[in-house]
Amino acid sequence: MATRSASAPLTFDLPVSLIAKIESSRRKYGLKTASEVVRLAIDEFDFENCKPARDPHRQVSVRLGAVQRAMLKRFAKKKDASVGELLRFALEGLPAKKPKSR
Repeated sequence: MATRSASAPLTFDLPVSLIAKIESSRRKYGLKTASEVVRLAIDEFDFENCKPARDPHRQVSVRLGAVQRAMLKRFAKKKDASVGELLRFALEGLPAKKPKSR
């Protein structure tokens, strides 16, 4: 007789869009709980062939003036983001070439 293994809670962050997908999938598949949806997704997903796109991270240390530091902290709070996220946005938005002077 097969016995069901004990389950334990697993907590992790998800974007709100995926939480909404869990709920819509729960209704679509006629499942009772979010846990059932997650277990189904795990059973159906091909983890062996999945290739997560990860850009390696390294820590860097830079010097910022008090005004820029305060501005970053203010926007991080206002946007509910980390200072690191805002710095990544700023660096990704930096033009590849320096604009020509007029």
